Amino acid sequence: MGWDFANGWKPGSMVQRMRQARLVLLRDLVRDMPQPIRLLDVGGLHHFWLAMDRSLLPRMHITFVNRWEYVPDIPDAVAVIGDARDLSRYADREFDVVFSNSVIEHVGGLRDQAQMARECVRVGKRYYIQTPNWAFPIEPHFLFPGFQYLPLRVRAHLHHGRRWGWWEKAASYHEALEEVESIRLLTRREMRYLFPRATLWTERFFGLPKSFVAYGHNDVPAAAAP
Repeated sequence: MGWDFANGWKPGSMVQRMRQARLVLLRDLVRDMPQPIRLLDVGGLHHFWLAMDRSLLPRMHITFVNRWEYVPDIPDAVAVIGDARDLSRYADREFDVVFSNSVIEHVGGLRDQAQMARECVRVGKRYYIQTPNWAFPIEPHFLFPGFQYLPLRVRAHLHHGRRWGWWEKAASYHEALEEVESIRLLTRREMRYLFPRATLWTERFFGLPKSFVAYGHNDVPAAAAP
């Protein structure tokens, strides 16, 4: 079964169009800041930005923080090795905006996610953190309806049995167990807990809440969106 509609790197795909629409929030968040915007992309890769129409955004200098070394293939960008939960190399409010797309669900348990949230808010004058909604009926990594609702061991057996979505078939049951355990999707209530002062925006797909974006200033309380 083809999943091109859900391929965020494919120009014109449904997911790519939804990502593009979400960037309106980012544009509005930084529109009054001097250019180039100093943006820290936590856990991201340059492929995300290559798939976007960046003409809608201000000029930016992007610093990528990820767990491995690589050279970003876009102009005015650098990459460093780091941990989303520990950005201590950076001072408070060192960046104009901290950006993260579909990363916070991969950093560990709720305590790890809280550490990432605190660091993202700390080092940015403003922040934009997106994550899929746990309650959306199609799990976004395995593209399996209701996958996230199943017991952990059932998910591991499914992952070991065959390829689902973007994840290749695991080589062993225990490797599958590690991989499914590494994804912890968040609810709206948990996002509110992680970002208590943020504006929380809900992206919808056919009326269903598909993902959340927590955004705002790290020094000015913001009201929660209805």
